[in-house]
Amino acid sequence: MRSASTLFGSYRPGTSPWHRLGVGWKYLVVLTLTLVALVWQQPEVTAVSLLVTLACLATTRLPARVTLAVPWSLVVLLVVLAAFQLLVGQPAAAFVVAGNVLVAVLAARLIVCTTPASVLIDALVRGADRLPFVDGERLGLTVGIMLRSIPFLTGAFYDVRDAARARGLERHWLARLSPVVVRAVGFAQATGDALAARGLGEGSRHRPH
Repeated sequence: MRSASTLFGSYRPGTSPWHRLGVGWKYLVVLTLTLVALVWQQPEVTAVSLLVTLACLATTRLPARVTLAVPWSLVVLLVVLAAFQLLVGQPAAAFVVAGNVLVAVLAARLIVCTTPASVLIDALVRGADRLPFVDGERLGLTVGIMLRSIPFLTGAFYDVRDAARARGLERHWLARLSPVVVRAVGFAQATGDALAARGLGEGSRHRPH
């Protein structure tokens, strides 16, 4: 099945400084790159954030097809966002809105492409455990399920689309949508059964500290 790795990327082993950097520092850099552009909302700030992000991606020593590949769905979204701002007479906002989305996606690859998913989830659990009223283990489990679900559902969509195209039904949305829904429901049921079998579907209990 095809996955959504073209959007956020996937882990690639390496020996670059980014691969050796602690996951906490990676989160900090990515948050800085994205939040600065989002808070200031200025073309100059967005441009600088984008250039810095591209420079950081270059230091990962990973192929450009991994770090810079942009799926067509994202390209269409960016064009629509920019076109809307242009139609309302705000050319600067067209660059800022589309540029900030691109910065967020590319900056995320600094973490995802240089850090195994298990390390990312463990760091998230440790950070969440320090927050009051937050169950870090359940949060980590939720994120893990989400990361597993996105590639499955994306792959199901592409598989069904290819099958419909082979039967000449590419224009029939019902023929394309129904099998995806069936697969999604089956995946959700199987995941729920697996969680229940491990006692994770019950109400949370207080964990000893």
